[in-house]
Amino acid sequence: MAQIGTEIGIGIVGGGYMGKAHAVAMSSVGAVFDTTLRPRLEMVCASSQKSAEAYRSAYGFLRGTHDWQELVNDPKVEAIVIASPQTTHRAIAEAAFALGKPVFCEKPLGASLEESAAMVAAAEASGLPNMVGFNYIRTPASQFARQLIADGVIGDITWFRGEHTEDFYADPDAPATWRTSGDANGTMGDLAPHMINAALALIGPISSVMGEVETVHPSRPGGDVTNDDHAQMMCRFENGSMGHLYFSRIATGRKMGYVYEITGTKGAIRFDQEDQNALWLYKMDDPEEVRGFRKILTGPAHPDYLPFCQGPGHGTGYQDQIIIEARDFLRAIETGEAVWPTFRDGHEVNRVVAAVMASSQDKNWQNINDF
Repeated sequence: MAQIGTEIGIGIVGGGYMGKAHAVAMSSVGAVFDTTLRPRLEMVCASSQKSAEAYRSAYGFLRGTHDWQELVNDPKVEAIVIASPQTTHRAIAEAAFALGKPVFCEKPLGASLEESAAMVAAAEASGLPNMVGFNYIRTPASQFARQLIADGVIGDITWFRGEHTEDFYADPDAPATWRTSGDANGTMGDLAPHMINAALALIGPISSVMGEVETVHPSRPGGDVTNDDHAQMMCRFENGSMGHLYFSRIATGRKMGYVYEITGTKGAIRFDQEDQNALWLYKMDDPEEVRGFRKILTGPAHPDYLPFCQGPGHGTGYQDQIIIEARDFLRAIETGEAVWPTFRDGHEVNRVVAAVMASSQDKNWQNINDF
């Protein structure tokens, strides 16, 4: 068992949006959660040496490189965070596991279902800690929702509705970019995994799906669009619950529409990430004269809130979700015990995505076990 204050060298592949988020998280997690392992930002990798040096200087890394193999092979890099494009995930993860280094990988786990399966195999063969980045489910409110469901507060679940909707491509005149090509960059590769992960975490495994996947704007200034703009799916959960999920990058007016509604035999829950520090709860056993949805503001009584703030209702933010992920990854490394979501959990999300894509193409229900 490591002693409090034990340093661990962190290497992050990718210095952009998520690379910065993980660098900030690793710099902060020790102070926020008083972790036994204290990250040292050892090396960052970017697409060029110039970019790597810029990220190194801005984020506080000791060194920068444009070669991910140099980062993975460096003996002072003891754990790897993959925040680079999906097409790079498999090679980096497999190389890290072969050297005995734990890996945290941003979603989706691989660029294809086959790559995802190979990454699970490599992770489990190594016996090393492995995690996938699904940060939104880690808000104190959503963690509390999981507790309420597990404790039976709203009874047996009968219905789940979820969406992940944003409007960053709602304007049909927005130019084509790297996001509008490649299956992994479409809505089913980008936004859908988060809400599918939420459904699996809150309700449980999905047994079958019926999906529709569409490209609404097939061309944009600068090029054709070769991936999907929005999608919907009906599903049946293994526990018998019915569900419907919708994903969109063209949902006009939506900025962070990570939303779910859960109906049970004794109550119901609602959540909207645009108001991420509140959860709405309805309980049938409340007195009739006050029965209705109550707004619960998160506070120190809820999971992972107190380390950030002592004031109820003051709230946590996006970066705090990444810090919670960092704490969990360090805990997995320290204890040697798996912390959800593992690579296998990430692969389960990818199986659902693959089934939805197949359903949309074949116009029929698909069983998840066939993927």
